[in-house]
Amino acid sequence: MSQPALIIHGGAGAREGSHTTYASYADSLRRILASAWQTLSVGDARQAVLTAVRALEDDPIFNAGLGSRLQRDGASRMSAALMDGDNGSFSGVINIERVRHPIDVADALHAEKHRVLAGEHASRYARDAGMADFDPVTPHRRAEYEQQLAGEHGTVGAVALDAGGRIWAATSTGGVGFEIPGRVSDSATVAGTYADGGVGVSCTGIGEHIVDHAGAARVATRVIDGLGLEAAIQRTLDEADARSLEYGLIALDRGGLAMAGSTRGVTTLWAARDSRGSRDFVDA
Repeated sequence: MSQPALIIHGGAGAREGSHTTYASYADSLRRILASAWQTLSVGDARQAVLTAVRALEDDPIFNAGLGSRLQRDGASRMSAALMDGDNGSFSGVINIERVRHPIDVADALHAEKHRVLAGEHASRYARDAGMADFDPVTPHRRAEYEQQLAGEHGTVGAVALDAGGRIWAATSTGGVGFEIPGRVSDSATVAGTYADGGVGVSCTGIGEHIVDHAGAARVATRVIDGLGLEAAIQRTLDEADARSLEYGLIALDRGGLAMAGSTRGVTTLWAARDSRGSRDFVDA
């Protein structure tokens, strides 16, 4: 039996604008962590990450689901991914529109032969699966768009280990705002979301930087090759700093160690519960 553990993130808050405070971020993360932990205590890692990411998508202070940013043409397009560490299967949606929970679409795709869909086809798949039409645009995101404000960071994610030793990772994003319509972020790629039997990782930050560095897969490969989780994260972020890349990540290994890290100039918003108890970025 494994010692269950859970870590979630709400993006890279240093770049998320002035519509909320670090205290608000922390309050939301603690509330969502508690809910997902309850799910983990009676369910499994997959159910826990889905509970966490759905709640993060429902909280408009985060840039995912409700409250997602708008692209240059005024549309909100979201991406999400889910990965099962047991069998290494990945599923995701890219630039899906008008759904409440992009992570639910990624979850539904996990049972399909073709597990990554994009654009209007992803949206149509959600409708065919019975997911209701939903407008995720909030007034403060509309105001940002009208002021032509863009961000650089904005993602949510979760990684869980259950008592059976299973690790799942999930990530969801509303993009950066005012990007070229159809721009693809890291979130629905293995650069931004990765899990195997030994570790799970979810990234946040400048998506192009995460893709350039293959951040999530790079950390996981190092752990698979025998490096400890802390050392794997530190080496990866040191390399990223040397290239002036900007991103953060959360990770969780098979031993139940939950950790977060960031490059210089980035603040990753995270909360975790493992054998050491509950903690978050405010207390770190």
